Amino acid sequence: MKIEQSTALSNVQPASETRSVQAKKIGAASDEVELSSLASQLAASSSEPTFDAARVAEIRQAITDGKFTVNTGAIADRLIASAKELIGTQR
Repeated sequence: MKIEQSTALSNVQPASETRSVQAKKIGAASDEVELSSLASQLAASSSEPTFDAARVAEIRQAITDGKFTVNTGAIADRLIASAKELIGTQR
């Protein structure tokens, strides 16, 4: 196969020029961001304390004393409810 030099590539730009043109196009695009309702709820709840230090100390002491029990039924119920909520918000 013979490659001919007669084919003009007048349409080709150097990579650096192409990137700067693309950056200008991207900068001209809309800068709006829309949060989902779940993201809005998470942002609103961030003002609350993330944990109760007294409760953590109480649980730590119960674990140390060997008196801490895990309620697997309650954990399973809350996990299922959370999954149902997530599935419901995605539809």
